[in-house]
Amino acid sequence: MAQLAEKAKKIIKENKGLFESLEELDRTGKLRKSSYKGRYNFTLDEDIMNKFRSYCLKNDLKMSSVIESLINEFLKRKH
Repeated sequence: MAQLAEKAKKIIKENKGLFESLEELDRTGKLRKSSYKGRYNFTLDEDIMNKFRSYCLKNDLKMSSVIESLINEFLKRKH
């Protein structure tokens, strides 16, 4: 029985955000997103940023989505 309790504690610890979301659902009746996007500041070359912004506008792309995809591709190549 102690082994089961230890395993349950480990699962709860590893999935803390999910369990907090479920607790909030139980308390409020509303399920919130388990992950949110954040805002970050970077220093970029102004010319590159202007070209990127223009490209995204012309091609009806969200800059954040393009950057997120590029970061994911970069991380996949590096691992």
